[in-house]
Amino acid sequence: MAIFAYEALTQTGRLIQGTLEAGSVDEAMGLLTQMQLKVNALEQRPVASPKGKISKAEFLLFSQQLAAIAKAGIPLEQGLRQMANDLASRRMAGLIQDVAADLEAGLSIEQAIQKREGLFGPLYSRIIRAGVQTGRLPEMLAILNRHLEFASQIRNALLEAMAYPAVVLSFGALVLTGIFLFIVPQFKDILADMGGGRLPPDTRLVLMLSQYVLPFWIWFACLVGMALLGLAACARSDRGRRFREWLVMHLPVVGSAWHAGIISRFSEAAATLVSAGCELPTCLTLAADATGSERLRAEARGLAEQISQGRPILEAGQFCRVIPRLFLYSAQLGVQRNELQEGLHNLADMYAAQARYQRARISGILLPVLIVILGCMVASTMMGIFMPFVQVLRGLEG
Repeated sequence: MAIFAYEALTQTGRLIQGTLEAGSVDEAMGLLTQMQLKVNALEQRPVASPKGKISKAEFLLFSQQLAAIAKAGIPLEQGLRQMANDLASRRMAGLIQDVAADLEAGLSIEQAIQKREGLFGPLYSRIIRAGVQTGRLPEMLAILNRHLEFASQIRNALLEAMAYPAVVLSFGALVLTGIFLFIVPQFKDILADMGGGRLPPDTRLVLMLSQYVLPFWIWFACLVGMALLGLAACARSDRGRRFREWLVMHLPVVGSAWHAGIISRFSEAAATLVSAGCELPTCLTLAADATGSERLRAEARGLAEQISQGRPILEAGQFCRVIPRLFLYSAQLGVQRNELQEGLHNLADMYAAQARYQRARISGILLPVLIVILGCMVASTMMGIFMPFVQVLRGLEG
């Protein structure tokens, strides 16, 4: 992404200047046209190296304060200026000051956030757009804040559940590597003589691993690095994000917690949009945008299109895989009974409870599983080393 400096006129004829991120001059011009600006000058500027990244805690605090400002009816530019003065992070304070300057120059909050999508992420700009279009910006920001808090809780639960097993596994891997490198080679000739050329399969495997333990760790580190780079690259495109979501959904327990959290946010956002008076197809599309899930967005757009053509919700959602049948049935029943908003709120609470339950299972399952894996690795190695001795002793007893 490149940085473009522009000079343009607003619809009221006010001259403004600013910068935005875009992949090309045409893309930058298109973004400015979407902002309803008449461009006088546009030039590309060198991209300055960032002075630091916005932490998740800082982003969550900013989003919570922005929701409070919007809910209190305080002019956003004034509220943001005051917020920036109270922040200790110079990086975040400068960013908020820039957003406030754009608002004072005549841009809307949606346009100001969209200019910085590279920093805030595409989900945030979609949330702002949905809130502005429906007049429910505080409610949509509140939904996003609950999403961020829930995602943080999931990450913390995973880190807490994996911290101790990770230390144990690392220590076990270090011990096993030392055994394969320094101990097993010393017994190689002895084990071969004791086995008489017919070593047990476990012993042969241990001897083979001792020869390839260093190449194994080198290849393992390369594969892990490639996997991390691949996941980071997936985040840059819609198709890549859909593939990453597919991987997460198929993880045991974690996938269930992620799916339940996504549907909970989807239901809550849809209920908020229904209360704003939006039609159901629009509700589904904007609510899916608010979740940040590319797979859910694709399904919601298809579902909204089918509903707009007059098809019943259950029939229109036959192709859905991320949106559960229970959601479709409840939505159709809510429409028939004129209780759609209440039904969607109930669904949001139910799926949020499921997500919390699955999150608790992560801590309860992950530690025992990792400990068992480590125990099996150590036990297999020890059996491979000592099995020839056992055979000799049995021969002597016989």
